[in-house]
Amino acid sequence: MLLEALRKEVLEANLELVERGLVLYTFGNASGVDREQGLVVIKPSGVDYKELRPEHMVVTDLQGNIVEGTLRPSSDLDTHTLLYREFPQIGAVVHTHSEFATSFAQAGLPIPAFGTTHADYFYGPVPVTLPLADGAIQGRYVHETGLAIVARFRGEQGQPAVDPLAVPACLVAGHAPFVWGKTPHDAAHNAVVLESVARMAYRTVSLRANAEEVSQALLDRHYFRKHGASATYGQA
Repeated sequence: MLLEALRKEVLEANLELVERGLVLYTFGNASGVDREQGLVVIKPSGVDYKELRPEHMVVTDLQGNIVEGTLRPSSDLDTHTLLYREFPQIGAVVHTHSEFATSFAQAGLPIPAFGTTHADYFYGPVPVTLPLADGAIQGRYVHETGLAIVARFRGEQGQPAVDPLAVPACLVAGHAPFVWGKTPHDAAHNAVVLESVARMAYRTVSLRANAEEVSQALLDRHYFRKHGASATYGQA
């Protein structure tokens, strides 16, 4: 069986999404990539999480061609593989329909960086894509979803470019979030935090519609203490 360790990591990431309440029924998926072999491990489509085993994970190449597995891969496979091809720094992708992050996506709004909890993980607002055109939806929809994410991060839509490592998440307008990380565990962890900051942002604007985002100084202080070259958070 190919990539046994990565299969287990991807399975654990998928189960983490369920345990943390980010996934209902068979919604959502997680994947991981082995860069040396150019292979992706992803959850099979529509299989109950209670039944999932490492051997059920589907292995594909970076173009989405099945290399090993008897089950059909996640219907979001083309988005995952495109993100792996375009963002070579990332090692795993997670997609959920978590309630609060999806609410921002459905509203077509970014998640503002209102406080230090957000700043600990996302260096600025979590961006949202432009809505997909009808032709994109009727064509290679899943592939076009990935293209929309990449376009937003490259600043091709009249907005500033975003570093995919500094902001490891994107909201797809009218759809839901995609989140990534260096490992399947990291991606799932980031998805859990994304939902938490989305919930807090929703409540913030409910309390004060014109709430201001955190200052640049506080954003810098909290983000770089965890992610900067001289990070002080945690153990060496």
